[in-house]
Amino acid sequence: MVGDVNAPVYLVDASLYIFRAYHSVPMEWQDAEGWPTNAAHGFANFLLQLLEHAQPQRMAVCFDEAFGSCYRHEIYPAYKANREPPDASLVRQFAYCRAVAKSLGLLTLSNPRFEADDLIGSLAVGMRRKGYKILVISADKDLTQLLHDGDEQWDFGRDRRYCPISVEKRFGVRPDQMADFLALAGDPVDNIPGVRGVGHATAAKLLREFGDLDGLYLGLERVGGMRFRGASGIAARLSEQRHLAYLSQQLTRIHCQAPVPEDPAELQLRRPNLDSLGALFVALGLGPFLRRRAAAIESRWRV
Repeated sequence: MVGDVNAPVYLVDASLYIFRAYHSVPMEWQDAEGWPTNAAHGFANFLLQLLEHAQPQRMAVCFDEAFGSCYRHEIYPAYKANREPPDASLVRQFAYCRAVAKSLGLLTLSNPRFEADDLIGSLAVGMRRKGYKILVISADKDLTQLLHDGDEQWDFGRDRRYCPISVEKRFGVRPDQMADFLALAGDPVDNIPGVRGVGHATAAKLLREFGDLDGLYLGLERVGGMRFRGASGIAARLSEQRHLAYLSQQLTRIHCQAPVPEDPAELQLRRPNLDSLGALFVALGLGPFLRRRAAAIESRWRV
């Protein structure tokens, strides 16, 4: 298969689509031991649709392995503490999902210290240095901070695309301000505290005025005079909770120096292994329809 040097690099946030499949696909598929395989079924279908529709040439599928062991937990033990841990029937399927991706010829990555977002960010920085544009496959707003001109984020399942301009229209801040936006406003999904009393609208106003968190604190004496309701109170909260703002920034900023492949050739799609894929689908109790679709993808390698 001939590659196009101008084609974007696809970086997939696997865990989001696995969780989405687990909660939306009926538990009618089971493995030989009677465990559900619905998440694996939904994830396999998602990957096949992506490969069929987009026909990417370079791609990495990044998985979360750092449940409780991420470096962010060292900084803030309450990070994501509001979330229930995934149950055993889902945890068991993560290995199946990774095996499906590998058998489809895709590079898969995970790390016990770094989250999938960090792996995606590190790949984005490295591939951009090589001259590639980035296409992030995810619905996670945190990942919008990675977008540069020419990049996109695509929630493939819902067919929603975001570029730097549409991110700014949606959130009121540029992608490079997203980490500070979440640091100020907090993020209850990840149990990130932010500055109490600063919501999304106020955070956006502050960043439009001061640029970033450092600029805000350098110009803090001006906040009280800004023309929005409660400005003086916000200034006081920012002063009192400076430590929370910078703690939250450490949590919201994607770490872009995780150990990931640096050679674009390692992200090149390989020929799907139909034997291992077929055996895996049989073990997961999945029907022949998925196998036929995988065979159709593999057939492109023969033309």
